[in-house]
Amino acid sequence: MAAKKAADGTKQKDGKYKHTVDLPKTTFDLRANSVMREPELQKLWEENQVLKRVSERNTGATFTLHDGPPYANGDLHMGHALNKVLKDIINRYKLLQNHKVSFIPGWDCHGLPIELKVLKSMDKATSDALTPIKLRQKAAKFAKATVNAQMNSFKRIGIWADWDNPYLTLSPEYEAAQLEVFGQMVMRGYIYRGRKPVHWSPSSRTALAEAELEYSENHVSKSIYAAFKITSPSNSGLLDEFLPNVCLAIWTTTPWTIPANAVVAVNPELSYAVVELQSLLESESTSGGKQRKLGSILSSGNEKPFIIVASDLVSVLESKWGVKLVIRKSFPGSVLEYCRYLHPVNGNECSVVIGGDYITTESGTGLVHTAPGHGQEDYLTGLKYGLPIVSPVDDEGNFTAEAGQFSGLSVLGAGNAAVVKYLDEHVSLILEEPYKHKYPYDWRSKEPTIFRATEQWFASVDGFRDAALDAIKRVTWVPSQGENRIVNMISGRSDWCISRQRTWGVPIPVFYHVDTQEPLITEKTIEHIKGMPMFMISCTSLLGSLCICNTIILKQLLVLFEVVPQIFLDNAPRC
Repeated sequence: MAAKKAADGTKQKDGKYKHTVDLPKTTFDLRANSVMREPELQKLWEENQVLKRVSERNTGATFTLHDGPPYANGDLHMGHALNKVLKDIINRYKLLQNHKVSFIPGWDCHGLPIELKVLKSMDKATSDALTPIKLRQKAAKFAKATVNAQMNSFKRIGIWADWDNPYLTLSPEYEAAQLEVFGQMVMRGYIYRGRKPVHWSPSSRTALAEAELEYSENHVSKSIYAAFKITSPSNSGLLDEFLPNVCLAIWTTTPWTIPANAVVAVNPELSYAVVELQSLLESESTSGGKQRKLGSILSSGNEKPFIIVASDLVSVLESKWGVKLVIRKSFPGSVLEYCRYLHPVNGNECSVVIGGDYITTESGTGLVHTAPGHGQEDYLTGLKYGLPIVSPVDDEGNFTAEAGQFSGLSVLGAGNAAVVKYLDEHVSLILEEPYKHKYPYDWRSKEPTIFRATEQWFASVDGFRDAALDAIKRVTWVPSQGENRIVNMISGRSDWCISRQRTWGVPIPVFYHVDTQEPLITEKTIEHIKGMPMFMISCTSLLGSLCICNTIILKQLLVLFEVVPQIFLDNAPRC
């Protein structure tokens, strides 16, 4: 009826049936208005210390959720939010179960990413003029400002935590605890110094651990097949009929490492063959293109040498090189040991050695160009034969004077191309082509890394591997398959490079003799250094906001503590 009257234009009295509807009376707003209400509610939580009071009121056991710290180098992202919200859900659930909950938030405040952020915030002239002390001051200031910004964001998300007492890795107490743990590892023989190849980032100018790498599946390298000319065979008569025109064929995706070549390694279990290069196949003689280039050895105007390759790869290489290969003699890899060949760049005589089972016929030629300063397997082979660890590359990824005519060139750029060109001009290049493969990148700069031998400090995982595996068994893993993953990771873990070449960080507490460079690290020196962060708390008005890696202050303090004066802190390797 009311609808009919409304349709006829008759005015209906407002609220005519309101008294017939039984609805609850409430002071709630019709809208949540969360923009205003949430800050009010969070302020109420903070002022009344709700987490602390509820936790103290509960009578159950203490539940402690350890907070893996976010990094203090920028604003929060969805990963931060997901991490903290999930932890907050667990903590609130435990509160409802009558547990006393402890959740202390923390931040990682040291390291290269913060240092890079500070440097990128200023022009090149200003950054170049920065002293280590000034850089550390700016890095500490940036980290603390970032911590405050992230903390406020976490509070705004609604996370319950002990925000008044967070742990920061730049706090003197935390640094002293780090040094104490390091000292315990030293005393147990877990720490050593060595010159061995490590992942090196030319863009960041520092050594990297495996965890600091990202692997690109789309990296394209300039790969080459090259020939190293044999000067004398190991067994009399084995290769006499092919001398002086017989070569070892190698394949590499890093031509820039060839100036550091020390030996060529073979697998004693594989069969090898001397093959004769005959006419180019029709498809190759007529093909061109910029991506794939035949080397000078395969040019029609040059005399083609005999080539030694793995027997199982002859047909593959025939197709790859586009040339007819005819096997003239076969023999096991073991007989090649101590054959001598001419280094393709410096002209020295080098040797063929026995490598490990990493030498296969899945790719390459079955013979491995070995530079102990630029590869892990190469390094181990070098140790076996007492080879020098040559690495003619500087911190920026450029060839040093030790690389001769390539000095100053970038190994990942012009230097790599120059080595290939040199090999081609000296009739050592068989084939050049692009090769797409998995390759390690610096996860901070997103630039490719290299393997480079430098003096670094390492933690020997062998020393505590069994203890770590035993501890894993005593942990309840959720989900259970997580245990298999961590066990596999620890079981196959190599020694851990713990030193970094950077300014903003906790130093490795090692001293070196001024004249002999002999390292000095004892329980007494570590104890002295460990006490310095607490001492520096009272010096902040004089020194400013500094961390203990201030080498000038350390040397002055060492004199005060009557430590041997003929030592100084190395300003390069830092953890």
